[in-house]
Amino acid sequence: MLRSMNTLTGFTIGASDGDIGKIEAFYFDDLSFTVRHLVVDTGGWLSGRKVLISPRALGRIDWDGSRVSASLTKAQVESSPAIDTDQPVSRQKEIEYHRYYGYPTYWSGPYLWGGYPLPVMGPDAAFNVEAERRWDWATKERGDPHLRSSAAVIGYHITATDGEIGHVEDFLVDEASWAIRYMVVDTSNWWFGKHLLVSVEWIGTVDWNASQLHVGLTREQIKSSPEYDASRPVEREYETRLHDYYGRPGYWSTREDVSAGRR
Repeated sequence: MLRSMNTLTGFTIGASDGDIGKIEAFYFDDLSFTVRHLVVDTGGWLSGRKVLISPRALGRIDWDGSRVSASLTKAQVESSPAIDTDQPVSRQKEIEYHRYYGYPTYWSGPYLWGGYPLPVMGPDAAFNVEAERRWDWATKERGDPHLRSSAAVIGYHITATDGEIGHVEDFLVDEASWAIRYMVVDTSNWWFGKHLLVSVEWIGTVDWNASQLHVGLTREQIKSSPEYDASRPVEREYETRLHDYYGRPGYWSTREDVSAGRR
């Protein structure tokens, strides 16, 4: 199921021996747009220090209680490497973080999470591994990849091939893989405040310095696309209609589907 980042912000993270703090933002890598860490404000416990918690540590999400359990102790979190959450996190800092917790690196395998498509592979998920679309890190990495903060990117302007269409209001995240599937676009500065979904796979380039995302779509295409209703869950029927409208394969399509032109 897809979940709103804005909705998850403020959820409490609970360790095995007490609460760590509240989710303030999310760090995603700027190649695959997958959430790699939750930024957690520890409040009075660590004098407001902000720490990173990987989805690899997360267990059940209690949506009604606004709470997420983590398989960590408070001592582990307290001694974790310090991170400047006001800056993009470099690959070097990520390596230090992964070594501390003993996590495998996500960029050293064929899937979004290295050897697997999910951060935590339970028995029910394992049989789906080969059906998942692969992520070829070796051909996609360029320069020095960084992690970007959702708090900084929400609000970025989005530009179509023929002009600006609005700004990023939210992201929708797959709660199993923590992959960002869509940007929620607010078109209020262009077209009567309509809200639309644009897949992150349709992003062409990102100008991080100018706070601008470029998508390979025209304004007319976007204007006529299926409207997004935030009050309703995003169902696969709606996603299929959206992707069919743009003539793009869905992220759920297997390699065989894409090769055969099926969605």
